[in-house]
Amino acid sequence: MLMRRINPAIAGLWLAASGVCHAQTPAAPAAPATVSLPVPVMSGPLALSPVPPAIDAGPLGTFYVDGAFTALGLAQTNAVGGDRAAAADASNAQVFIQKIDGLVRVYAQLGAYALPALGQTYAHAADTTDAWEHQFGPVPQAFVKIAPSDAISIQAGKLPSLLGAEYTFTFENVNIVRGLLCTQGPSVSRGVQANYITGALAFSLSLNDGFYAGRYNWLSGSASWTIDPANLLVFAAGANMGRTATNTLVTPRAQNNSAVYNLIYTYTKGDWMLSPYLQVTEVPANPRIGIAHGAATYGAAVLGTYAFAKNFSLGARVEYETSSARGQLDRTNLLFGPGSSAASFTLTPTYMHDHWFVRADLAAVALTHAAHGDAFGRDGNATTQLRGLLEAGYIF
Repeated sequence: MLMRRINPAIAGLWLAASGVCHAQTPAAPAAPATVSLPVPVMSGPLALSPVPPAIDAGPLGTFYVDGAFTALGLAQTNAVGGDRAAAADASNAQVFIQKIDGLVRVYAQLGAYALPALGQTYAHAADTTDAWEHQFGPVPQAFVKIAPSDAISIQAGKLPSLLGAEYTFTFENVNIVRGLLCTQGPSVSRGVQANYITGALAFSLSLNDGFYAGRYNWLSGSASWTIDPANLLVFAAGANMGRTATNTLVTPRAQNNSAVYNLIYTYTKGDWMLSPYLQVTEVPANPRIGIAHGAATYGAAVLGTYAFAKNFSLGARVEYETSSARGQLDRTNLLFGPGSSAASFTLTPTYMHDHWFVRADLAAVALTHAAHGDAFGRDGNATTQLRGLLEAGYIF
């Protein structure tokens, strides 16, 4: 699931037709090339085409083009103020362009997208993609990568975060909506990242701007161990090494001045994928930038999928997260009020045929010790929320 830290090479080549050609009998056509593209990462069950369209750019090399065009409908109970009980949206209208070999490699992701998360107000794709409100803009990820060898590479630009066990966009994950733990870590950061692979071990180190703050004071890293083809273990950590006073929707002040730690195990074999992980975040007190008291979160989650048949699978996610600093009005709020806790459960049946798919999310969130005004519902006092989503689309 976290193999974004290891960039695989081309997985196959053109295959020649075999056999003897008889008179007036044309040779069988060559099989199309199958290519393993390193990004965007897909944790399943959705998958991009193994035969993406290729563009021969002459001396510049071969560029591959793929994309995701999806729409969703949402219904929920206890919508928070400013949100709606139901919504419909284009969750993705994106194209991905990349060059994956040679010394200089590039990746660009272009288009519109929605970034739904459990317990959060739903923002439509048109608002999420707005480049003028401190968002990621219509080019949410793009970078240049210098790879002098298969073992060593350096990349710079708008990078996917090394932290967390879920990715940024709906089509990349087991579930349509990202979980509770995801909101405590960055999704996309601008910066530079170095990668090194030796045998079963892979390491990455990044200097970046954390929660898209525009100040390059975050240091993030990951170390992964591919124990065998079925088992992967990853430790990832990142922290703001300075202080940043910025406070926006994409750059929340408390989280952007935090440290994040992940321990992630993934088992993949046959029809099963199972990935339990732990997460701890810490926010130190810093009154100079408006953080009067320190706080922390402690979370655990399990993600999984099971393929019942060639085209049908069931995904699930269970989470629990709790926060410290309960009991005072000026305490730092990292969840649904200082010292609050949240649990979630999500089921996602998925049907995919060729490039087309349809799937549904059935999700529930329950809160404890939520602060008045910081929970669900119009007055912020409801402690449960149920969500149903249906997403369908075309990926290639």
